[in-house]
Amino acid sequence: MEEKSYVEDIDRSIYDIRNEEKDEYRIEEGLTPAIIDKLSKEKHDPVWMQQFRLQSLQIYNEMKIPDWGPSIEGLDMDHIVTYVRPNTKMQGSWKDVPQDIKDTFERLGIPQAERKSLAGVGAQYDSELVYHNVKDEVAAQGVVYTDMESALKGEYADMVHKYFMKLVTPRDHKFAALHGAVWSGGSFVYVPKGVQVSIPLQSYFRLNAKGAGQFEHTLIIVGEGASLHFIEGCSAPKYNVANLHAGCVELYVKKNAKLRYSTIENWSKNMYNLNTKRALVEEGGTIEWVSGSFGSHVSYLYPMSILKGRGAKMEFTGITFAGKGQNLDTGAKVVHAAPDTSSYMNTRSISKDGGISTFRSRVVVNKDAFGSKSAVSCQSLMLDSESRSDTIPAMDIRTRKASVGHEAKIGSISDDAVFYLMSRGMSEEDARALIVSGFADNVSKELPLEYAVEMNNLIRLEMKGCIG
Repeated sequence: MEEKSYVEDIDRSIYDIRNEEKDEYRIEEGLTPAIIDKLSKEKHDPVWMQQFRLQSLQIYNEMKIPDWGPSIEGLDMDHIVTYVRPNTKMQGSWKDVPQDIKDTFERLGIPQAERKSLAGVGAQYDSELVYHNVKDEVAAQGVVYTDMESALKGEYADMVHKYFMKLVTPRDHKFAALHGAVWSGGSFVYVPKGVQVSIPLQSYFRLNAKGAGQFEHTLIIVGEGASLHFIEGCSAPKYNVANLHAGCVELYVKKNAKLRYSTIENWSKNMYNLNTKRALVEEGGTIEWVSGSFGSHVSYLYPMSILKGRGAKMEFTGITFAGKGQNLDTGAKVVHAAPDTSSYMNTRSISKDGGISTFRSRVVVNKDAFGSKSAVSCQSLMLDSESRSDTIPAMDIRTRKASVGHEAKIGSISDDAVFYLMSRGMSEEDARALIVSGFADNVSKELPLEYAVEMNNLIRLEMKGCIG
C-alpha cells in the first residue's frame, strides 16, 4: 500500500550538487571580538561599521535564544564559519565568473532568467557577490542597484549609514544582533522619485560551504511615487552538519510608492533559516510580500510591515511545504500605525511525512489607526497522519473603529472531492494530484515562476498513487 499512499518529496537533485570548496579565504569558526575585528578588516569597513559590528556582538552575547518556537539546539555557533570569500572578485560580465561557480548558477537557471526577463541580477556565492549587472536602460532612469559592499564605501555611503539596521535593530532579537556583527554581501537598491521599474530586479544567494553561515543584507529604498518588483532566491546543497542563514531585509516604501518583494527559499534540510524581514510604508504606499518556503531543517520567518502613513497597504501571500525532518515556523506581522490603512494575509501550507508547519500571524492596530482594515486567511493541508499543522493568530486591536477578520482551515484531502473527479473519468492518482495543485494554486500563481526558472521544480509535487 505504500505506493498508493506516498507523496514524493520535492526533487532537489540540481540544488544538492556540491562544488569542491575552493574558497580564497575562510575565517575561523566561532564568535569572538577578535574574529569580528578580523572580519571587519578583511572587508575594509569604515570605522562606524567596525564599531557597529562589535556592539552587535556584545548585544548578541547578552540576549537569550527564543524559547517559543522550534528547537535550534542543533545549531552551535562555536562551529559555524561566519565568513567565506569565494575565489573570485565580483564580476560585471558572466563570462568572467569562474567556471565551477558559473556552472552552479547555470543549473539554477539564473543567466537564462536574466537574459529573458530581468532588469538586473546579483548572484552571491557563500559570503560575497560574484556577479552583478544591471541593464543600461534601468540605470539610465537613475535606479541604483549594486552590492552592499560597494554602497557602504561608495557615493551612497551616507544613505547606507542613514538606513542600515535602523528598521531592524540589533536589539530586536538575538539573531538580528548576530547579523549586525557578521553580515556580508547582499543588495542595495534605490529607486528615485516617480521612477517605474517595469521589469524585476533579482538577487540569488547560494551557500556552498559546509558548516558555514550566510548573512547577506538587503536594503531597498523606493522613492515617492516609484515602483519596483524585487525577486530573491536562495538555495544550498545538503550536508550532515548544521548550516545557518541569518540574513536581513530592510524595505523603505515612500509616499505613494509600491514595492513587491518576492522570495523563494529553497535551503537544504540541514539549514537553520533565521531570517528577518521588515518594511516601513509611508502614506499611500504599498508593500506586497510573496513568499515560498521549501527547505531548511528549521525556519523562523515572519516578514513584518509597519504601515506608518495614512492609506498605506500591505499584502502577504505565502506557501510553505514541510516534509520529513522539517519544522517550518512561518507567518507575518503587520502594525497599523496610521488611519485608513489595510492589510491582507493569505497563506497555504502543506505538510507530509512527519513535517511540521506552523503559521503565526500578528495584527496590531494602534489606537489612532481608525478606519483600518485587516483580514487573515490561512489554510493547511496534511497529507498523512504523521504530519502536523498549527495556526497561531494574534490580534491586538486598540480602537473600535477598525475591521479585523481571521479564518483558518486545517484538513486532509476530501474523499468526496476525489470521488467526484474519478466519476468524471480521472484516475485516483490524477484526482488527488489535481486537488493538491489546486490547493496551492491561488498562492503559487503569485510566485515569479517566469523569472526564477528553478521554482517550477519546487511547486510541482511528484505524486504516486493516492494520499491521505
